[in-house]
Amino acid sequence: MNSLAADVIAAFVIGLIGSSHCLVMCGGIASALQLAMPAQGIGRKLQLQVLLSLGRLSSYALFGAVVGYFGASAMQLAGSSLLWLRLLAGVLLLMMALYISRLWFGLVKLERIGQLLWRKVQPIARRLLPLDSSVKAYAYGLCWGTLPCGLVYSTLGWSLASGSAVHGAVLMLAFGFGTTPAIVATGSAANTLTKLKNMLLFRYSAAALLAIYACYTIWLAIRRLVF
Repeated sequence: MNSLAADVIAAFVIGLIGSSHCLVMCGGIASALQLAMPAQGIGRKLQLQVLLSLGRLSSYALFGAVVGYFGASAMQLAGSSLLWLRLLAGVLLLMMALYISRLWFGLVKLERIGQLLWRKVQPIARRLLPLDSSVKAYAYGLCWGTLPCGLVYSTLGWSLASGSAVHGAVLMLAFGFGTTPAIVATGSAANTLTKLKNMLLFRYSAAALLAIYACYTIWLAIRRLVF
């Protein structure tokens, strides 16, 4: 398995397990948006829900591409090896593993960084309500992608270390797909997902796998930088 494929799987797992936090941050928004949709058939509401998710994922991919390109360009201008970015990626992965295991909540502090952007975007999002068209649903999803979230920002930091715009976008898309089931699920399905992710064995196993991959990434970067 190449490094990109392994990174994509890791990003998906981070989104899937870390989406317990997304249920707190975004679950209420998702439920409120369901009520904001006009009284229509189930098929139409499902279509609007899909467009909301596509908008959110589009924002993630765009941000990932921008920071991925910036990271690679900055390292080239500085004449430094991209392996330093790989080392940073490993450290960020280790931090996310600790967050997912709930042994450390330092990533939550990153949410303060995005408050300024969200204050600018929130009035635009409000003007899109009610979600009575496909364009509005997709546009609201784009705004939703800017909602402050420590896990999103740390994954963006990982995208910064991805080495290219394409890899940065792919990582953020994988993370976004991982968060989607928890956000779109309602009722008993949401409760089942929450119980599963709250199981100690499940959470610690996922965090341990991520930590192992993080340590492996750090070790590879250091070995190539030193030798």
